[in-house]
Amino acid sequence: MNAMVGDRLLMHGNAVGEPDRRGEIIEVRGADGGPPFVVRFEDGHTGLVFPGPDTVVIPSQRSA
Repeated sequence: MNAMVGDRLLMHGNAVGEPDRRGEIIEVRGADGGPPFVVRFEDGHTGLVFPGPDTVVIPSQRSA
């Protein structure tokens, strides 16, 4: 999984009733665009994310 700053991250809820989490990638720390990513989530929380199989990168218009 590769990403660029400005791409969106969608983390699907992995339990019944758990909502999806969305955020913007503000830093890519891995080599060649790989994880981990620093993500600013919609609620304002910022965190280091090592994406799992329930995560999707949505390219920004700049990287498309």
